[in-house]
Amino acid sequence: MTEVESQEIGKLVLQRLVAIDKVAYVRFASVYRDFKDVDEFNEELRSLSDEQ
Repeated sequence: MTEVESQEIGKLVLQRLVAIDKVAYVRFASVYRDFKDVDEFNEELRSLSDEQ
């Protein structure tokens, strides 16, 4: 049986969520990426805004 690391699954989830629902993406990313402070969180939000 082939094992898939949880980090790889997390990356795949993020890729799909960003295309489907940006709010769900931010919620998942806040847990998955374990932002250390508000600046890291804001940086992620800015990157989403830049993609549009």
